[in-house]
Amino acid sequence: MIVHCIVLDKFIPPFIDFLKRNFDYKDHYFLFLHQESYEYGLQPDKQNIWITDFNGENEFTSFLKEADKIIIHGLWSEYLIDFLYRNAYLLKKSYWVMWGGDFYFPENQSDKKKKVIRKMGNLITDVVGDYELAKQWYRAKGKVYRSFMYPSNLYKDVPQKDAIKHTTNILLGNSSNPTNNHIDALEKLKDLKDENIKIFVPLSYGGGSEEYISEVIKTGQAIFKDKFIPLLEYMPYEDYILFLNSIDIAIFNVNRQQAMGNIITLLGMGKKVYIRNDTTMWNYFDELGVKIFNFNEDFNLNVMDNESAKSNKDKIKNYFSEKNLREQLSTLFS
Repeated sequence: MIVHCIVLDKFIPPFIDFLKRNFDYKDHYFLFLHQESYEYGLQPDKQNIWITDFNGENEFTSFLKEADKIIIHGLWSEYLIDFLYRNAYLLKKSYWVMWGGDFYFPENQSDKKKKVIRKMGNLITDVVGDYELAKQWYRAKGKVYRSFMYPSNLYKDVPQKDAIKHTTNILLGNSSNPTNNHIDALEKLKDLKDENIKIFVPLSYGGGSEEYISEVIKTGQAIFKDKFIPLLEYMPYEDYILFLNSIDIAIFNVNRQQAMGNIITLLGMGKKVYIRNDTTMWNYFDELGVKIFNFNEDFNLNVMDNESAKSNKDKIKNYFSEKNLREQLSTLFS
């Protein structure tokens, strides 16, 4: 029995659907660590269990004790961290999917979380640099499993359309999270304010405060006027993919591993992507042989040349395939 501990996010329902199509689904149970809620396309299922009681002997305790493997999808829940801290013997059979935001900035993490990470038996990431950071920051000793884990990271075969466009469409960031460093990026781009551009900024998701979102919008509109377009409504998945296909250049000024699904999708579409070379993602894509651009050094409005775009697309298509994901998960589940 494999038990998944989850705080519901947009990545989870497609992951569950992928398991249903490709694995023996009856072996998997999904413990959602909050009140019952159906978002992002999640469907009612007898193997979805909603946990709100983390104390004493109960359904939650029974599932974790009986599980052959416990897969933790992001170390977000303080209740789960506290439970694992008090029941450290469970960490030997626990597998932590490292999301980035759940362990970066160790100075802000609790002592309990630090001890849980240090004793975690197994860590799952496809970004080896993140595993090295966990060892450096938390003295993590667990075994590492390589997997990009979620279907959101799969290559998307989206036909490219030759459309007459009069602007260069720029995507800035993937969410309202302040780790996108939106304002810093907008200041770097201000010399382009008279160019024929549109800057799209997703702000409907990611946990940024209303004050932060307002400051981003205020700064963007002050510099770029109507060329700055904040996206304040959550887009359905299909619409968002079509939107990404309309982008020419994407900028992810994040200071940690973040927005991997967006970056992979855009690279697979042959788009020009800027990230920072001081993140673990830089080495990750460099090792895959994918051409990316360093936002720490410079920025220009030249789009990807056809040869580089095709090379990126082929490499993304080959690596981020359903076959590779099935093989990675088979190793993890076996």
